[in-house]
Amino acid sequence: MFQKVMSFLGLADEEQPRREEEQLEEQQQQMAQQQDGVVPLKRQGTVVSLHTQKQVRVYLAEPETYDDAQSIADHLRNRRPVVVNLHKAPHDVAKRVIDFISGCTYALGGTLQKLGHNIFLCAPENIDIQGQISDLMEGTQTAQGFSNQR
Repeated sequence: MFQKVMSFLGLADEEQPRREEEQLEEQQQQMAQQQDGVVPLKRQGTVVSLHTQKQVRVYLAEPETYDDAQSIADHLRNRRPVVVNLHKAPHDVAKRVIDFISGCTYALGGTLQKLGHNIFLCAPENIDIQGQISDLMEGTQTAQGFSNQR
């Protein structure tokens, strides 16, 4: 009580109450971490792995009907990239599927890239796509001497 009166009048050293408050806050944080099951690393003494990124799985889809587009959209929503092969789908169904998938990809902030004839890569925002496949479908020979075969 004497310390409180002295600090109120400005005659006491104010560092000591601040230190006590800091120690009290630190103890409360440690107790909260222990209740949550989190133990500070300085007490564990264990090695922590820095490889925290999960392995990315790519889903391959060959939709034959428009109803298959919803499962592709579900994979995109779950942040998985999808390769869509539309070779088995009729032309009108393939066009509707791509329209739906491109809308979903755009809404989720992802990207849609054409990999080949009727093959597309849909990637959510957490996947970074680097590079681009050039479209050499015009029937002339490429730089390596291969001709375009359809």
